[in-house]
Amino acid sequence: MSVQVEAVGQIADGRATVRVRSETGAVVAFWCGDPTGVGREHHVEWTVEEDVAWGGNTRPATSFSPGVDEKEGDRIVFQGRLGLTGDGGATLEVAGTRILFDLADPPPSTAVDGTWVEISVERNSVSLWPYLL
Repeated sequence: MSVQVEAVGQIADGRATVRVRSETGAVVAFWCGDPTGVGREHHVEWTVEEDVAWGGNTRPATSFSPGVDEKEGDRIVFQGRLGLTGDGGATLEVAGTRILFDLADPPPSTAVDGTWVEISVERNSVSLWPYLL
């Protein structure tokens, strides 16, 4: 996913936070790239350190369009098509980008494989890693 990265600030542990804007939405997350890369457009990999918990942080989507949004100031909501990998993991496809997740116990039913879902995670569990194509 191609995103525009704008500086926001740093937290006490020195990690940089950036506002990321893409065709699917805008959120603030941790930046794991070179500080000189802030203020430019990048292709990024999203890393989320929170498991998919069906009925907890994951539920059926109310619309069938990809999105990334902020809720309640400290949560990021990803909306996309869920894919169960069969090995205790899942992917969420958001506008052609796949985000990897682990599954919490109990795992969701295989009936949700391929359906549109919303996954709401703590902002501090989301990091962005730039890469070159």
